[in-house]
Amino acid sequence: MVPVPLIINENTYRDGIDITPTEFYAMLRKSKKMPTTSASSPTPYLEAFQTASRNAHNILCLTEPAKFSAMYNSARTAVEMAKNTLHDVTIEVIECTTAAAGQGLVALAAARVAALDKPLEEVLKIVNNVMSKVNLFATLDTLHYLARSGRVPQAAALVNSILSLKPVFTLNHADPHTVALPRTMKSAIDRILKLMYTAVRKGQQLHVAVMHADAITEATTLKDRITSQFECKEIYITEFTPVMGVHTGPGLVGVAFYGEENPAQSLDGV
Repeated sequence: MVPVPLIINENTYRDGIDITPTEFYAMLRKSKKMPTTSASSPTPYLEAFQTASRNAHNILCLTEPAKFSAMYNSARTAVEMAKNTLHDVTIEVIECTTAAAGQGLVALAAARVAALDKPLEEVLKIVNNVMSKVNLFATLDTLHYLARSGRVPQAAALVNSILSLKPVFTLNHADPHTVALPRTMKSAIDRILKLMYTAVRKGQQLHVAVMHADAITEATTLKDRITSQFECKEIYITEFTPVMGVHTGPGLVGVAFYGEENPAQSLDGV
């Protein structure tokens, strides 16, 4: 894991090391000055590659999409730096087409294949396959933090506050866009579940990660509804990374998932 620096009230924290998501969102609610992020430099990546090389000859590094941060470029620079010392190690850097919990599902799929001592080429094949199938839907409690970060116009935030909208957005192939504008969190979660139904084929088993930003009650409700309505091979609840939560703010609830065919049903010809 290569942490991303968070800058809060002129203090720098390494995400996941110096500060937890719960601590971050509590500070975000109270902070008068908008926190910022700073992309990891190549050095932490180089150190991670050196550590991994003690136990492996092949390394796969997954980063956020380049359009979201400079982490992909930092990792690529670290690969060039590593050529001077890690002569017998192959390092592949993949720019993930999803992010947050979606990227986590891709990493888990890659780790499962790697744990079976499969060759790097096979791990890369699985990564590309899973990335192409991952869907991510989430709803924002407010546009206030996006407006503060400069990511949306203040006028949009004003309209949001007047109408109490809970925008639902998707992140597909590194392209985020709004898909619905419900007015309550319940309606937003209902819409997310409908979007899941549209994306899932009959008989598929799902790999699911429910994410939230200081909204565990809503996340638990979403998880319970998913497990009651879909066949889940695995399902997690995870806190939305502060690196992205800087822009979305607390209150976000969402889900990342992908489906795979149920072997038992396939054998039955279903």
